[in-house]
Amino acid sequence: MFVFIAGGGRTGAQLAADLLAQNYEVRLVEHRRELLARLHHELPTEVIYEGQAADPAVLKQAGLEKANVLVACTNDDAANLVLCYLARTMFKIRRTVARINNPRNAWLFDDNFHVDETINQADVMAHLIQEEISLGDMMTLLKLRRGRYSLVEEKVPPGAKAIGVPLKDLGLPDQCVIAAIIRKGQVTLPRGTIAFEAGDEVLAVTDDEGAKQLATLLEPPDRSIL
Repeated sequence: MFVFIAGGGRTGAQLAADLLAQNYEVRLVEHRRELLARLHHELPTEVIYEGQAADPAVLKQAGLEKANVLVACTNDDAANLVLCYLARTMFKIRRTVARINNPRNAWLFDDNFHVDETINQADVMAHLIQEEISLGDMMTLLKLRRGRYSLVEEKVPPGAKAIGVPLKDLGLPDQCVIAAIIRKGQVTLPRGTIAFEAGDEVLAVTDDEGAKQLATLLEPPDRSIL
């Protein structure tokens, strides 16, 4: 896969390095001299293209039309919007990802500018804090379907409400599917008649609401009293 990155700040540079380590084809465009000097010490020279990222001529010369994904991560929200718009309308790029620098500009990053995905640090932090509070000891292992679903894991503590109750009787929503139970180091198939035991490690694929319900069933008794 060919990923085209616009913006060579710390975010763009680290993203480029991570993708190269995973054998992606990467091109990074940057025009600021002070950043270019650092980039040439951190990335292979052939990855870096010098020029204004929002200039259509520069994008063409840098090979944007060959990319599968554009990541617009400059420090200018207006430039990131323009980049996504140009990528889709002029270069027919299928996927665009844009960084939101100012949370107040988030409402602009939509289909009108052909933004498919956004990276909003304020939203990410708020979501992580909310998730940490609402899900207790549950750990999110993987985000699926653009973050709508997650693969979560939690260990069943002694005294949890779900202990001894068959899975089919837990009342979990359809959007919360128990994928596996690891019991004494062995994977157990989560059939409807099986019940959780203290010490089980539970893996589930679920949306946010299902995760909250599962977390409530698996919370220790002292926490449910609070």
